[in-house]
Amino acid sequence: MSMAIRFHEFGGPEVLRYEAVEVGEPGPGEVRIRQRAIGVNFVDIYQRNGLYQVALPAIAGNEAAGEVSAVGAGVTSLKVGDRVAYVGKVGAYCEERLMPADRLVQLPEAIGFDQAAAMLLKGLTVQYLIRQSYRVEPGDIVLFHAAAGGVGLIACQWLKSLGARVIGTAGSDEKCALAIRHGAEYCINYRTENIVERVKELTGGAGVPVVYDSVGKETFDASLRCLRPYGLLVSFGNASGPVPPLDLSILAQLGSLYVTRPTLNTYTAKRADLESMAAELFQVVTSGMVKIDINHRYPLKDAAQAHRDLEARRTTGSTVLIPE
Repeated sequence: MSMAIRFHEFGGPEVLRYEAVEVGEPGPGEVRIRQRAIGVNFVDIYQRNGLYQVALPAIAGNEAAGEVSAVGAGVTSLKVGDRVAYVGKVGAYCEERLMPADRLVQLPEAIGFDQAAAMLLKGLTVQYLIRQSYRVEPGDIVLFHAAAGGVGLIACQWLKSLGARVIGTAGSDEKCALAIRHGAEYCINYRTENIVERVKELTGGAGVPVVYDSVGKETFDASLRCLRPYGLLVSFGNASGPVPPLDLSILAQLGSLYVTRPTLNTYTAKRADLESMAAELFQVVTSGMVKIDINHRYPLKDAAQAHRDLEARRTTGSTVLIPE
């Protein structure tokens, strides 16, 4: 048996229950993992509240790191004791679980379990955002919303290492200062400043070639208006709620703009892509170009409180759960 955080209905953090679940032995192509650290992400909240539908009852969570404790038939790439991490497979908020071996990545010795759980989903997200959805070039000025969050802090550092100039947004002066310490050149406090006016001022009226927006409803219109002609809005989250239906004619009116709604699952669907993206992420972290800030740790049983704090935007950097 394994202790896990499970929900039997969609709703607020109160639907999360700490209860025992059966794990069993790994089948063909599977391994069993003893989990050492578990990542907390907004996608977990979207699944818990029903914005993203999952089959019920469900164990929450999509990211963790730990050790292989048993290996099923046909698995030759992993052995008991190997240090591994994964992302994108619902059911992470638990002490032990079964996983398909081909969805796991092996961890370099220089990366700890808590660091891996704090960075894999967020770091791979940054990889596809800035290296694939729009390939950022030296000298590009980019707008990155929620720059003091887990994804944002990784992005600010990585973008700076590429020679890009980052305009971040955040909800307080303290969060703006944090984003600037991590590589943002400017940070707009959206509670006291007008995002569009400030971006136009900072770019001499030109706008930016790309906006990365995980906030959703509250920032979507402003994001479009910050783009230069032919610019791209990469909408990759809904922290403030889903984006309302879009009248495509606005894209023409604002300069023949582009909008994309990518997902990490699409970019990592092929094993070779998952491996190459993870390798690039591990390289920028082990080289010191990107540092992973784990600013919040909770026992696994306190997952509901972690969700409350994340939803209330009381967190910065990455948050992890630790099985006891």
